[in-house]
Amino acid sequence: MDNSFRTFLDTYLDVWRTSSLAELKSLISQNYEAREITSGDIVDFGYEESVNGWEQGFNFVKGNNAQWNIEEISILPLREDETMVILSATILIQGKSLETANLFFQTFKRYGTNDWKLIRSYIEAGIPNDNIKSFLFN
Repeated sequence: MDNSFRTFLDTYLDVWRTSSLAELKSLISQNYEAREITSGDIVDFGYEESVNGWEQGFNFVKGNNAQWNIEEISILPLREDETMVILSATILIQGKSLETANLFFQTFKRYGTNDWKLIRSYIEAGIPNDNIKSFLFN
């Protein structure tokens, strides 16, 4: 794996874990496109809707004195300048996990030497934690 991507990914995950919206905005491409599936309902959205969603999530975490539990499942180099990361994310409130998590397939693109941005996401929302724990990616 490209060292610049690992450094970027660690920064991205730290920004997520600290619920820093201002920093996260700078890591998402203005041309970002996403699809989220929740209970079979499909929603497609772009940058602005994504930022609004992150803001709501970050506010919930901060307002409930909660924390993010983000797990790396896999990192897949797609092209020389694109890498996909599969992550699961849930929220811990008073040390207890919510019963569900979201599964993120996030594609990042390199613009220049070390400038990575999130460009696409596919999100399966509301997956039971037991199902997430049973995933095995080799």
